[in-house]
Amino acid sequence: MLLAATGMNSSISLIIWVVVLFAFMYFFMIRPQQKEQKEKTAMMAALAIGDTVLTTSGFYGVVIAIPDDTTVIVEFGSNKNCRIPMQKAAISQIEKPEDAVKSTEEKAK
Repeated sequence: MLLAATGMNSSISLIIWVVVLFAFMYFFMIRPQQKEQKEKTAMMAALAIGDTVLTTSGFYGVVIAIPDDTTVIVEFGSNKNCRIPMQKAAISQIEKPEDAVKSTEEKAK
């Protein structure tokens, strides 16, 4: 009888450890990725013409057109002739023109 109780105890503790492991994986791996994906989706939804963007390759440019949901046309450089269509997924940061004005005003104070 004692042997059967010990076997049942070990299987319950194994189940508890598996549940704890999955909970740990969820809270430290899956949940942060979901949160980051939601933030990126919100950032892409707020993308507008005239925004300054940083691409994943490190180039800064200004959005001049948004032809569809997955593509944007970005103007690079000061010569105004370098216009490149690119995927929205290649944008890593967005800076709104009004945010740039605010940060410049704060630095001046």
